[in-house]
Amino acid sequence: MQQDFKILQKTYDMILYGNICLKQFPKSERYALAADIKNSMYRLLQLIVRANKKYYKKTTIEEIDIELDVLRTLIRLAADQQLKYLPIKKYENWSKMLNEIGKMLGGWMKSIKQ
Repeated sequence: MQQDFKILQKTYDMILYGNICLKQFPKSERYALAADIKNSMYRLLQLIVRANKKYYKKTTIEEIDIELDVLRTLIRLAADQQLKYLPIKKYENWSKMLNEIGKMLGGWMKSIKQ
């Protein structure tokens, strides 16, 4: 259960950081790509809370894994050289946070399969 709380806290911290990054997006993208990223971050948080409460966690954890990949892809798109909505340094920091959440999720997945 301690692992579950850590992933929730890491996701919470990632959302706080992500919202700071999204404020720097151009106005034209705040209701498009930035909104999609925000929705994905909040969906990730909701799924983690749901998984913590459920007895059978496997399908919810699989949904978390999928949502994490969606979020990674959207953030990579925002940092793409053609769009340049997200500075490379912020992209690197955000990616590190997502990778850490991914590693914790992998551990969580292994713990339920046993």
